[in-house]
Amino acid sequence: MDLAKFGERIAHIDLSARTCEVRPAPPEWVQRYIGGRGLGVRYVLENGPGVDPLSPENLLCFMNGPLSGSEVTMSGRWACVTKSPLTGTVTDSHQGGWTGARVRWAGLDGLVFSGRADAPVYAFIEDGRVELRDASDLWGKDVHETVARLQERYGEKDVSVCAIGRGGETLSRYAAWVNEDDRAFGRGGTGAVGGSKNLKALVIRASRQRSEVADAAAWQQARKNALDAVRDEAHITSPKKGGLSVYGTNVLMNITNTIGALGTRNSQVTAFGEDAEKIGGEYVTDNLLTGNPTCHACPVGCKKEVEIKEGPYAGLKMESVEYESAWALGANCGNPDIGSIAKLIDQCNDIGVDPIELGNVLSTFMEASQKGWTNGERLDWGDAAAMVALTERIATRDGVADVLAEGAARVAEHFGHPEIGMTCKGQAIPAYDPRGLKGMGLGYATSNRGACHLRGYTAAAELGVLDMGLDPLEWRGKGELLKVFQDMAAFSDSLDLCKFSAFAQNAELYAEQYAASSGQPFTMDDVMEAGERIYNLERHFNNLAGFGEGSDTLPQRFVDEASTEGGSKGHVAELDQMLAEYYAAREWSDGVVPQAKLDALGVV
Repeated sequence: MDLAKFGERIAHIDLSARTCEVRPAPPEWVQRYIGGRGLGVRYVLENGPGVDPLSPENLLCFMNGPLSGSEVTMSGRWACVTKSPLTGTVTDSHQGGWTGARVRWAGLDGLVFSGRADAPVYAFIEDGRVELRDASDLWGKDVHETVARLQERYGEKDVSVCAIGRGGETLSRYAAWVNEDDRAFGRGGTGAVGGSKNLKALVIRASRQRSEVADAAAWQQARKNALDAVRDEAHITSPKKGGLSVYGTNVLMNITNTIGALGTRNSQVTAFGEDAEKIGGEYVTDNLLTGNPTCHACPVGCKKEVEIKEGPYAGLKMESVEYESAWALGANCGNPDIGSIAKLIDQCNDIGVDPIELGNVLSTFMEASQKGWTNGERLDWGDAAAMVALTERIATRDGVADVLAEGAARVAEHFGHPEIGMTCKGQAIPAYDPRGLKGMGLGYATSNRGACHLRGYTAAAELGVLDMGLDPLEWRGKGELLKVFQDMAAFSDSLDLCKFSAFAQNAELYAEQYAASSGQPFTMDDVMEAGERIYNLERHFNNLAGFGEGSDTLPQRFVDEASTEGGSKGHVAELDQMLAEYYAAREWSDGVVPQAKLDALGVV
């Protein structure tokens, strides 16, 4: 695996013609947009921002970064990039486990699917080749059965499978691709794009390969420096003492609850009280934990295998009760039952839908029911059994579930009250209430893929994960801070390194690793410029796709209704003030990238 030659092996698969051609990415694209997220967005932009996301003309790009599958710590990620059927924006989602690494070991840097197969197919990837094979016997099956059947067919050793379930087949707008480790391309409806193309799965067969790099000595030193940073006991990533290793991502539940940033019952209140402890990482670790699996080249082990011990779902074993999912299907729905939350997450992994969006879909339906707007079928707060039953119906779009499969924004519009959809640009919010974490509110509004915490995770600074001494309730300075975080994330997503690497690493360490692998001189300033270029590329796509002035908004609930709970009591999100500061830092005009800015960055 020659990292220095990244980008020379992009497989272009025309599903309509059933052909595959492997050719290099344009060198200037790789130089400017690095790989992973950035390179994928460049392909999608070239294809045209005006395409219908569910049409054969839309591209579905699975892209590695230049460090994917290497020995670099936390390099087990890859990206899925497309135009989103949920939002109409460009979207990228990232998946852990071993799938991306195996694609790289199989001799490819990326897969670009176009067209639509005339019957269900899956792609078999091995030795630098992609073959389309009949998936008619797999259509109608969910992810776990699809994975099991394909592993039985090809063996489990050195094989990865990534598949859609019925959620993707029935074109749920928030359908996901999920691999054998229950790691997902979760957000933005990438699974629906797969379903629209009759593409059921990817099967990758490849064994581990060592990296060939441009500067071996610098590579070894850069790897060591990055690994030492991740292992440092001062960081949350430390395998010995870090909260991610001990409690997983759900370490945040009780923290955000205490400060009044845990949106509850569709963000009508900002804390879940003592019930938060029943669904938090400490409870899960102490009572349900059975194992600590990890992704390729990762010492952190943030995933927590669990087994439910009692109740109607006793005996259920599943991969992980993540913070975002536990919030969405827990506090957000007024549901303190950890057993049902685990069941719902497992359903999402199997059906193949995004649990964050699903939780918001259900909470939106719950608020509409609470206020008497549903005119028939209803869903009550915390009714876990009904949540599980309704989720199964979403897979087949049965009855009201046909609407629920469309996403939270469309559910709110269906019931005549769009104001109860906690969404930005059509995508539902994750687990941080903007009245208690001001930077995250600005991040939701300005995210290029719709409401998202991962575009620029200012919560790391606001919650003290990064020791920057920031007040989560102060809006001043959050615009400038968010720009830096967004640009850094755009670069790391393009390498493609795990997002949690940023809790320990910095731009200097990213630059060292990229320079040593590629043989190109690269500095901290180059990292930040490349990240800024990628973020502006995405915004340019969205501007061309119809997201113009005034599109960076928050649900009015966060702006007008003051928090009444926890440490954020009395606060709202000061969006207008933060946006003014942010646009000044970005040199944008009310959310639109001026041509002068595009020219200065060398975008397209």
